[in-house]
Amino acid sequence: MKKTKNTSRWICGLVAATGAAGLLPTAATAEVSDADFNALKAMVQQLGEQVQSLRQTNALVEQTHLQDLQELQALQSKLAETQQTATDANQKATAAAQAEAQPVPRAPLDEATVNRNFQILGDAEFQYVNADHQNGAFALADFAPIFLYRGGDNILFEAGFDTTIANNASGGGYSTTFNLSFAQLDYVMSDYLTLCAGELLLPLGTYSERGAGWLNKFPDDPLAVDALIPGSGVGAELRGAMPLGDSGKLLNYAVYGVNGPSSADGTGNAGALDLGGNVGVTSGGTSANLHGNPSGGGRLAVFLPFKPRYDLELGVSGMFGDWDNAGNHLWTAGVVDAALHLGPNFEAKGEYILTRYGSDDLGIHQQQGWFVQAGYKLAGLDLDLPLLNNLEVVGRYDKVAFAYDPVNNVFDFNTQRYTVGYIYYFTSALLFEGDYEFTHSNDPSQTDTQLILQISYGF
Repeated sequence: MKKTKNTSRWICGLVAATGAAGLLPTAATAEVSDADFNALKAMVQQLGEQVQSLRQTNALVEQTHLQDLQELQALQSKLAETQQTATDANQKATAAAQAEAQPVPRAPLDEATVNRNFQILGDAEFQYVNADHQNGAFALADFAPIFLYRGGDNILFEAGFDTTIANNASGGGYSTTFNLSFAQLDYVMSDYLTLCAGELLLPLGTYSERGAGWLNKFPDDPLAVDALIPGSGVGAELRGAMPLGDSGKLLNYAVYGVNGPSSADGTGNAGALDLGGNVGVTSGGTSANLHGNPSGGGRLAVFLPFKPRYDLELGVSGMFGDWDNAGNHLWTAGVVDAALHLGPNFEAKGEYILTRYGSDDLGIHQQQGWFVQAGYKLAGLDLDLPLLNNLEVVGRYDKVAFAYDPVNNVFDFNTQRYTVGYIYYFTSALLFEGDYEFTHSNDPSQTDTQLILQISYGF
């Protein structure tokens, strides 16, 4: 009986084990397919790429944060510097205010500062003339420096000299002259008014002040300017300009008192009129001041710009005073002037001059003259020709008539002149000028035609 029980238990265990084995899934014993493996591999690679992207993004975030920290530190540093600068400025301002309250002795002038306040300007000319019935010759060499000095915010000084070596047409060789053209001290009283004193360039018209040397488009001066009015005088002047609105229009003004024309021999005869000043020769033969009353004059003008480099200036000026030692002869002058600019290439200007002298009123000896001139730079033609673009063509008409005969209503001397010429600009300051002049006159001393060539340099 015992054997039967053991056999039954072994059979029951075997059956139970077999049943348990039958309960396990059959997939556990199967192999993984290639498709499943590749899908799993792709998923792992994608996860790796995402991890790498996250790492790069974190690195960029850290770098940006570091830059933000650096910029913040730089701003903090600049703020500290600005605060320190403001503190230093306040300290300096306080020190300056304390220093102004104490008298400070004048320090010696610094040489470098003096040199910056001093300038030399001017011009030089070299001229050749060939007049009819004469041999051509080098006529003159001229050097005219201008010294400028600024003595402070309100004080200016200027002086001009003229040294000329000229060929005497009469055959007397060369002569050298040295003249003081002007020397004046200017005190700037305000933005609109300046006081001038000394040997002044007179604002009778504008030519005397603005036409010297290389600024003139012609080698010689207009006939009327040389013959009828003084270019300078010793005395004092108030001058300035006032804006007319906000468009650039100006009102120019000047009033002065100077030693005016005089009688060279003290007689008051018409032929003895001397425009150079009131120091002459008295009837006793001695040099002296011929009259105690200075001449007075002034100019009023308006400057009208209507667009850049397009402008018109119109002015009227006059001067009057005694001119003989008895004080019973008057000399008067009136001038009307105009200047027009139409762009950078065209300029025209002119003046009309009328003077009288010889009596105790307006004068019985009438003189008059005028000039009109124009210039056009060929660069305005906009041609691709460099030599032509450096050329300016000029023309002038001028006339003077004096020694008026009131009985016959004629002038004893009447001269008209036509001038055509050119200016070649090597630079804006180095000029080669050429002019041909045609003259019609009842004055036998005047030449009919002449050629003038001149090299001018402004500095």
